[in-house]
Amino acid sequence: MKYVIFLGDGMADLPLTELDQQTPLDVAAKPHMDLMATYGALYTVRNVPLGMSPGSDTANMSAMGFDPRQYYSGRSPLEAVSLGIKMADTDVSFRVNLVTLSKEDHLADCTMIDYSSGEITSEESACLIADLAKTLNTTERKLYAGKSYRHCLIWHGGPLDNQLTPPHDISGRNIGDHLPAGPGAKIMLDLMEQSRLILRDHPVNLDRRRRGLNEATCLWPWGEGTKPSLPNLYDSYGINGAVISAVDLVQGLGICSGMDIIKVPGATGTLSTNFKGKAEAAISALDHSVDYLYIHMEAPDECGHQGNLAEKIEAIERIDHKVIGPVWRSLEANRRQSGENYRLMVMPDHPTPIQVMTHTADPVPCAIYDSSAVDDHVASSVAEALASDGKVKDTDAHLIYCERNAEAAAQRDERYRNVEGYKLFARFINTDISLL
Repeated sequence: MKYVIFLGDGMADLPLTELDQQTPLDVAAKPHMDLMATYGALYTVRNVPLGMSPGSDTANMSAMGFDPRQYYSGRSPLEAVSLGIKMADTDVSFRVNLVTLSKEDHLADCTMIDYSSGEITSEESACLIADLAKTLNTTERKLYAGKSYRHCLIWHGGPLDNQLTPPHDISGRNIGDHLPAGPGAKIMLDLMEQSRLILRDHPVNLDRRRRGLNEATCLWPWGEGTKPSLPNLYDSYGINGAVISAVDLVQGLGICSGMDIIKVPGATGTLSTNFKGKAEAAISALDHSVDYLYIHMEAPDECGHQGNLAEKIEAIERIDHKVIGPVWRSLEANRRQSGENYRLMVMPDHPTPIQVMTHTADPVPCAIYDSSAVDDHVASSVAEALASDGKVKDTDAHLIYCERNAEAAAQRDERYRNVEGYKLFARFINTDISLL
């Protein structure tokens, strides 16, 4: 048996007036997700436990099979693991974004223009972080370059319980009420002020200014945490797993649970990511020793944070056509040749609604298809649809994968309603889907 989870970060949304009270999942052309909903099972899934912050860290941890209430120790430590940073038990790790703030004299008067500095490239940001580190690094604190706007600060013996705001939560808003507070605030505010001076006329920013791009004008610390620890996937389930993701925290979750990390050239975590390369890497891995793949795609989340409806719909469609379709066709061809069955799951980790431009903790729609749990007629219908790019011939049977249809399925049967993500993962791996 092969297992694949297609995780479309932030895909879920709210009904929008401009879509006649439909959502991006409603209107996107995504025949393979719809095929999964039509011939599989639909659920509503709660990846973010009640009372916890709806971050991609807690949500992906749950989707990957781990209860965040038991194992969550912060976001940044997972990213630190992905960057190869060896943390001591007394270290505190912070995510530091390169952000674009408005150009005010006083930090507290600034507005959060862009939490990603215009999706700055990894090459540009590596240069900026290297120059920032020359001034800001001390024996206690050290900056590490990550990808694009996402970086890391390790503070040896640093303080916990700081009040820190994710910058994507305050896009377009004044930052005065969202600056660091708590035991480490003074040092973090000083770090931010110094970074503004260093970055103001940095050659990288001067070049971006000439090109009309958002500049990286300040470091923004958030996502604190301590050294993480997760159960080993193979020890827990007896399967070999791998992760495909451009996002450091998702890679960190995989590393901490003993999964392989498959690097894909051109994987950026944006709409311009190498979707085709992700599919090719997935097919190759499944053809060899990998039993389970977690394919994480960040683009819908980024589009949601930017409030870009057209690009969010486009991101969903690219995931469907360029990743889910090719991987599913490969698994089905292998099943027909070798008899090996497979299970597929598609879901978001959390919603990132266009209207609010940040995460919410609401349950998300999930579709699961199990090739071993369908009769010959359904198997034939699926194979026929896959041969025509996912299009279902029996239009009466066609079901759209979206929030409202998942909620309708959950209303009919409580077993499908608001299942906790980590519990659904265990059932996905261990249980006959027909028994769910």
